[in-house]
Amino acid sequence: MAKDVPDKTEAEGDDVVDGEAVEGKKKLPLRLIIIGAAAAVLVLGGGGTAAFLLMGHKTPAAHAPAKKDAKKKSGDKKDDKTGAQIAEGPDGVVFYTPPDIVVNMQTADGRPTFLKLKLTLELPDAATGDVLDENMPRLQDMFQTFLRELRPEDLSGSQGSYQLRMEIQRRVNLVIAPSKINTVLIEEMLIN
Repeated sequence: MAKDVPDKTEAEGDDVVDGEAVEGKKKLPLRLIIIGAAAAVLVLGGGGTAAFLLMGHKTPAAHAPAKKDAKKKSGDKKDDKTGAQIAEGPDGVVFYTPPDIVVNMQTADGRPTFLKLKLTLELPDAATGDVLDENMPRLQDMFQTFLRELRPEDLSGSQGSYQLRMEIQRRVNLVIAPSKINTVLIEEMLIN
């Protein structure tokens, strides 16, 4: 009479499948964890190294001379206070591009409609650009209050664009009097 004697492999804690011992079940998850951790370290370390090398880490003082040199080389100037750009044009005129203007417009049905306007002002000389810079808060207030009262229908067609130019020119000249701008150029007008 043979009693159920546990097999040697069962006594050691290994599983038996079809009479054969399956070894290393506890080692398999440990191997996967180690391989996964090593892969994560390589990916994160490689990504961090690539970002460090591609982005570089220069001090702000190292960038300052390059920016000044770039300004001197190009004919365009950018005013740090207002973000306006000044460029020399033909026949001694100066082009002054203020920052883009975005306003919420009035609509009959009450749905939100936005106007984005990019203007360039043609000036008789560079001194007028300085006057515009000094009066930029007043100009921005004027743009906001005037443009908010417009409706999309007011700007439709070439007649709408012409009237907008003339009204902006009149209002800018009132703000910067006794200086005057020559004309208003609409570079971009988007109504959403």
